[in-house]
Amino acid sequence: MVPTATTVGGYLQTLPPDRRVAMARVCSLIRRNARGVHESMRYGLAFYEYDTNPLFALEPGEKSMTLFVAEPKVVEHFSGKLKGINTETSSIYFDNLNRLPLDIVEKVIRESVVSRQERIRSNEPVPGQEELLKLWRIQAEAAAVPPPIIHIPVNPPEPEDKAE
Repeated sequence: MVPTATTVGGYLQTLPPDRRVAMARVCSLIRRNARGVHESMRYGLAFYEYDTNPLFALEPGEKSMTLFVAEPKVVEHFSGKLKGINTETSSIYFDNLNRLPLDIVEKVIRESVVSRQERIRSNEPVPGQEELLKLWRIQAEAAAVPPPIIHIPVNPPEPEDKAE
C-alpha cells in the first residue's frame, strides 16, 4: 500500500510506534547531517534532495527499512563494514528496527554529502530522479500515489406521503 501522506512528518504519524521510532531516527540523522536537504514524500518513500537532485530515499517495510543512497561509491566503501549493503541497488537494508547501526548510518550520510559536493564542484553529472529510480529498482508506476478518494453524499429518497 502506498501512503497518501504528502509530508514525511504526516507519514510518520500513520506508522505503528516501532516503525515510527526507527524511521524517525534515520530521518533525523539525515536532516542533522545533510544540512540543506529538502524532505518530501514521493513514490511511497521519504525523499531527501540536495541541490535539486535526490540524495537519499527511505522506505519502511513491515519489520524492516531500506535506505537508498544516490552516491554508489559511498555504498561500495561501506560494503564490508555494514550488514545489508546492496551495491547493485546502492541501498542498505535494515532487518532489525530495534538495532539500527546509527553510528555507521551517520557516516554514510556524511560521506554521501561530501561526495555530492565534490561532484557539483567538479561539474560531474549528478543522477536525477528517473536515473535513481532505475538504480534503486523502484517502479514509479507501481508506487505512484493513488488519486484522492472523493466521497459524494447520497441523500436517501424521501418517503412518499401516503394519503389515507
